[in-house]
Amino acid sequence: MRELREAIREHQFELYYQPQLDVDGVLVGAEALVRWNHPERGVVSPIEFIPLAEQNGLILGLGHEVLELGLEQLKKWQQVPHYRSLKLSINLVPEQFYEDGFAKSLEALLTEREIDPKLLMLEFTESTLLDNLELARFNMQQLSEIGVHFAIDDFGTGYSSLTYLSQLPLDMLKIDQSFVRNIGVNVKDAAIVRTIIDMAYTLDMSVLAEGVETEAQRKFLLGHGCTLYQGYLFGRPVPVDRFEAAWAVSAVKSV
Repeated sequence: MRELREAIREHQFELYYQPQLDVDGVLVGAEALVRWNHPERGVVSPIEFIPLAEQNGLILGLGHEVLELGLEQLKKWQQVPHYRSLKLSINLVPEQFYEDGFAKSLEALLTEREIDPKLLMLEFTESTLLDNLELARFNMQQLSEIGVHFAIDDFGTGYSSLTYLSQLPLDMLKIDQSFVRNIGVNVKDAAIVRTIIDMAYTLDMSVLAEGVETEAQRKFLLGHGCTLYQGYLFGRPVPVDRFEAAWAVSAVKSV
């Protein structure tokens, strides 16, 4: 715990970026995924340190660090013609989203740094939103009015009521990779994927499939109307320099 506290204080974290593509293979966005650059152990996976941060009351500080790094990168990309229209998805933790004055604070940051809010996609799990539905609605409405987008991450893995989908200004559902992985193996998972796609379009939301690793999975998703993809088939999460090098000559879709 002492090392993790020090890591937050010393800014030892870095964001890796995983590409998000459309049906034509055009880069439309990237998801920011945090890594810990440990001075002795090297790069540490979030699977190791996020549970520790949650258990020891450090997750809010880590969440602030991730958001700060993400906004800093978004500002840089906005100044580069090739990446000017790239959307960036950032995951928020409940403690961060429900912090007093979060929406106004984020709005002020975006204004101060002259960042286009339409380029920011905030991601939550279903459980995060249901922790306090009324406050979630209030915060999201404020930010939605200035153009910030919202996505439900790992959609389909929760056990809660789906009534919140019609009550919140959501823009995207992200199909959890566990369903995508089993598309060609488990008929029930394939049915769930089809249902999520249909539900998203019925509710006027876009839908993105996570964890796409094979061409067969991509073809199944495309055949059932899912046209946004993220996964190893298109690129692994990598540091920003490798991300930019990989996509330097690829088209980037405008907002």
